[in-house]
Amino acid sequence: MTSLKKKTYYLLKRVNKAISEFNLIEDGDRIAVAVSGGKDSLTLLRLLIQRQSYSKEKYKVGAVHIISDFKCKGCVHRITLENIFKSYNIDYGFEHINVLNDGKGNRIPPSCFWCSWNRRKAIFLWASKNNYNKVAFGHHQDDLLETVFLNLFFHSNLETMEPRVSFFNGEITVIRPLIYLKEKDIISFVKLTNFPSQLCSCPNASNSKRTFVKDFIKKIEPEIKHFRNNVWKASRKWVSLSKRD
Repeated sequence: MTSLKKKTYYLLKRVNKAISEFNLIEDGDRIAVAVSGGKDSLTLLRLLIQRQSYSKEKYKVGAVHIISDFKCKGCVHRITLENIFKSYNIDYGFEHINVLNDGKGNRIPPSCFWCSWNRRKAIFLWASKNNYNKVAFGHHQDDLLETVFLNLFFHSNLETMEPRVSFFNGEITVIRPLIYLKEKDIISFVKLTNFPSQLCSCPNASNSKRTFVKDFIKKIEPEIKHFRNNVWKASRKWVSLSKRD
């Protein structure tokens, strides 16, 4: 078995665990994968397509990419992504958004909230328009950890990143099949593939709160035994308690 096959097997095992535990994929689902062009979303797209060949659930996969007016010059080119989508023989779409104006023609400074809100809105609209009932995001375990501490430090709550969340009275369900994967596992997987290099990051990334939290976690994780597992268990307990209320 080649290194790529071994790594794929390991990642799919973790993905299947998440899908089974949280009932992420069901028979007849139409899943729109939100593809940024980065390692996480391209890994998610590839894994969901690969598991179609043996999965007991029969589902369709599509892809949507959002093009914003706020970006750096290192983004994966549209043609590159189109070629990837065509090689998988899937339906896909490109949606344009403007986050540097307020919708009334007035230029505004970039905002993480405004950018994220508009991206998600565009993804949901595309999914709804094309009859997809689920949207898959490439968030992994590291993203979950960062979200927990972001909410704790800056928003005074313990809300976490849920593996499955329904919106609009169940019309669209967000799923996160990579929730049991560490970022380092995805990085090692991508090195074995022919994925394009994504040199782009948010132009404000170096000054963002998420970057601050990411650096914080890197410092404290080596000092705390079972750090990830403890944060995961605590976040699940919080979800359970909040649902009771």
